[in-house]
Amino acid sequence: MNALLMSRGAQGFVIFLVFVAVVVIISMIRIVPQAHAYVVERLGTYQGTWSVGFHMKWPIVDKVARKVSLKEQVVDFAPQPVITKDNVTMRIDTVVFFQITDPKLYCYGVENPISAIENLTATTLRNIIGDLELDQTLTSRETINTRMRATLDSATDPWGIKINRVELKNIIPPAAIQEAMEKQMKAERERREQILRAEGEKKSAVLVAEGKKEAMILGAEAEKQSAILAAEADKEATIKRAQGEAEAIIAVQKANAEGIRLLNESAPSNQVLTIKSLEAFEKAADGKATKLIVPSEIAGIAGLVSSITETAAVTKSKTE
Repeated sequence: MNALLMSRGAQGFVIFLVFVAVVVIISMIRIVPQAHAYVVERLGTYQGTWSVGFHMKWPIVDKVARKVSLKEQVVDFAPQPVITKDNVTMRIDTVVFFQITDPKLYCYGVENPISAIENLTATTLRNIIGDLELDQTLTSRETINTRMRATLDSATDPWGIKINRVELKNIIPPAAIQEAMEKQMKAERERREQILRAEGEKKSAVLVAEGKKEAMILGAEAEKQSAILAAEADKEATIKRAQGEAEAIIAVQKANAEGIRLLNESAPSNQVLTIKSLEAFEKAADGKATKLIVPSEIAGIAGLVSSITETAAVTKSKTE
């Protein structure tokens, strides 16, 4: 019985030893996840930095002093009171984007890194804003961000921290300054509105004037074209009239020429010619001319006429 009890006690002790060994082995195993690093100390002294992967440490002797995240981190600091160059007090809150690059320096470089960054940010912001006036502060955010990032990045290098970006989240001026700024903005908007309205009216007036000018030009062009067409019509009518008169004159001349030709072909006697001459003389005398030129041969013609008259009278008497 005693032997049985002793054997069972030995088995329980062995099981206990195995369990302790398993627990110790498990406690020795460490797996570092992605984007993390473990700072390991041995007997209180820095031993090393574990990166991503599987690691083992000695129990009791080794200790994971700190687990560090290597991801980019963002801290939003409370608004800080600052005074501008023209003695205006305002409150500015900042946002800092940083990343741990050296876990050892981050653990042993400064006691509280976040608090250190916050205080450093506040002092740097006061130094920069103190050199700027209110208007410059409100319009120079990019310049302030750049200067703060350069200053903070240089100061945090011994802490194993890299400052990637610094942004001014809010700039809160005093209430009186805000009211004055709102009035100024309202006046500026009204001024721009008046300028835009005046420019619109100016453009409208220019367009109306250009339209009137175009209408006048088109009207003058139409009148000019109408005058040209009327002149061309008068010209064409005059030409046609002149051509008609010329054709009439030519026709009369052709008729006269034809009459002369026929007269020549008929070989008229002197008596016929004399009668024609008298007829022509009669027409000339019957006209409206104030002067009458009598040719020198008129006496002969008169005698001939007298003879013809006498002959006609004798012939008449015989007939009776």
